[in-house]
Amino acid sequence: MTCFVFPGQGSQFVGMAKDFHDNFNTAKLIFEEIEDYTKINIRNIIFENDQNKLDLTQFTQICIFASSFVIFKVYVEENNIRIENIDIMLGHSLGEYTSLACSEKISLKDCSLILKTRGELMNNAVPPNETGMAALIGKDSSFVEKIIEENNLNIEIANDNSPIQIVISGSKSEISNSKNYFLNNDLKKFVDLNVSAAFHSKYMKIAQDKLSKKIDELKFFENNIKIISNFDAQIHVNNKLIKKNLQNQMANRVNWTKSIKILEEIGEKNIIEIGPSKVLSGLINRISKNFDIKSINTISDLNHE
Repeated sequence: MTCFVFPGQGSQFVGMAKDFHDNFNTAKLIFEEIEDYTKINIRNIIFENDQNKLDLTQFTQICIFASSFVIFKVYVEENNIRIENIDIMLGHSLGEYTSLACSEKISLKDCSLILKTRGELMNNAVPPNETGMAALIGKDSSFVEKIIEENNLNIEIANDNSPIQIVISGSKSEISNSKNYFLNNDLKKFVDLNVSAAFHSKYMKIAQDKLSKKIDELKFFENNIKIISNFDAQIHVNNKLIKKNLQNQMANRVNWTKSIKILEEIGEKNIIEIGPSKVLSGLINRISKNFDIKSINTISDLNHE
């Protein structure tokens, strides 16, 4: 069995997937196709960081998706992998959409357009500089939940990334106010994140409701590839459940730790991370040492296969 995982926002870097674009016609054609669908000059943003757009949420998501999808398509082509023979896929936040496109549960066109909309909705969900996120290093989600409850903190866990990395969301003042509560309880690090808003929290609820209507219109295709949803960290083949979980994803916690634990429980051994950076490989290694993980984000990674 083999599992493919796909990264989310924060994994982007200038020039990601450019070596694939320059060396594989498949990659070039896919970039062109996504640009045609979205009317966004994705390659200018990724390869040249045109007007510093790569770190703007409304562009970041579609750019990471395009890069990840390109790398996946080249990887399966070069390794003669039949997509229907892949056992399971999952992704972190926007990476869940990538998993749905790569598993052919939704079309490339639909995924490109829904992620364009998602990026715009998340970017405009709240006024700028009012909300934010912070990474808490050194403690698990139960510790963070305990501190939140005991001190009546008005913040939420956005990402349960690993047993030693939790990301919180809230207003900037509430996040700042919470810092000492955590540091006074042996937290190793409290890192304010450079993001535009409090993702995966109640602040995304209106945006989530708007996106939910768009997701409702998506056509899902039946196949046997399993998807682990961020929302409930459960394995699904039923498209109705996959869609429902996707509709609840934006304003709720990314249950990454539980998702990887599920893989461990079913005896999955091989994980291939596809996409820019190697963020997920690092997180997975902190959750469990029982996986053989490969990370593919450059052509040199491809050649070492």
